[in-house]
Amino acid sequence: MTERVYIPVTSSVLARLVAEGRLGGPFRAHAVTDALRADWADGDEESWEYAALMAAAVESVALRSAGDAPRRYVVAADVPSVVPVPGEEPTLVDVAADVPWKNVAAAHVDTSDDADEDDDLAWFATQEIEHLA
Repeated sequence: MTERVYIPVTSSVLARLVAEGRLGGPFRAHAVTDALRADWADGDEESWEYAALMAAAVESVALRSAGDAPRRYVVAADVPSVVPVPGEEPTLVDVAADVPWKNVAAAHVDTSDDADEDDDLAWFATQEIEHLA
């Protein structure tokens, strides 16, 4: 059994994931948690997944450094387990394990540098990710 997580990254971290074929743990990510389900009881799985994705997108902006592209980058991946982080953000989780390339499901990325924070992210299959970094 695995858990789907949404990992906020930057263009440089995405490039490192492509080059190394893995993302080293531990790290923080976002996922559908019991706290999210409780906070949004009338939501459904698709809505909760979107909430976790967009929380990761917001966090990816804060992770940028001077050399990173001004876009939001989120990697969707499957991990063995997560530990919810108590606090105000119900989607925040700790991930202890590395994420090998085979566990990466997709990347969600802005398609332009001037995307608004409320814009949806574009979905990219794993074979397209190397062209995003």
